[in-house]
Amino acid sequence: MRAPLKMPQHHIDRFVASKKKWIEECLAKSAERTGLRDSFSLDYGDMVTYRGKEYPITTKPGDHIGFTNGEFYLPPGLQSYEIIDAVVQVYRMLAKRDLTIKTIYIASKMDVEPLAIKINGAKTRWGSCSTRKSINYSWYLIMADDDLIEYVIVHELAHMTEMNHSERFWKIVEDMVPDYPIRKIRLAELQKKISNENWDG
Repeated sequence: MRAPLKMPQHHIDRFVASKKKWIEECLAKSAERTGLRDSFSLDYGDMVTYRGKEYPITTKPGDHIGFTNGEFYLPPGLQSYEIIDAVVQVYRMLAKRDLTIKTIYIASKMDVEPLAIKINGAKTRWGSCSTRKSINYSWYLIMADDDLIEYVIVHELAHMTEMNHSERFWKIVEDMVPDYPIRKIRLAELQKKISNENWDG
C-alpha cells in the first residue's frame, strides 16, 4: 500500500488490519482467475463463441484454417496452444470482415465516415476512435452478440462527432441504441468471462 512518508507504522498496520477481510477476498478472487486462466485449453470438438453463438472446432485435411458451414476448421494434429493460436487467427479474420461491414453500414446511418477500420488485440477496451477518425476494435468483440457489437460500433462512431463522453455524446448513442445501458452491463459480463480465459495460448 501507499502512505504518506511520515505516517507512523502503527497507523499503517491498523489500517491494513481493518481491511484484512477485503484483502483476503481480493487475493482469493485473483487466485481463482489465475487458476481458470492456467487451466484454459482448446481441443478438437470444443465449442467457441462467434457473434454470440457457439460453434465447434473441427479438423480439415491440409494446412488451411477458417470458418465455414458453422465450423471453425483447422488442420489435424495440433496441440492445445496451437489450436488456440489458430482460432485467434480465425477470429481476427472474422472480426476484420464483419466489423468493417457493420461499421460502414452504421456509419452511413450516422452520417460519419471513418478513414480506417483496424483490428487489434486489446484486452480491456472493446474499441477506440482516434482524432484522425480511425476506428480500432479488439478482435475479442467478435465473440459478442450482434446487438452488443452494434453498441460498441455506435459508441466509437459517436466519438467522430464528440471526442468525449459529454451529454451530447451519450445523446448520439441513445438515439441509435436506446437501451445502451443494458448492453453496457452485458458487455461487462462478457469481459469478465473473457478475462478468465487465456487466449494467449
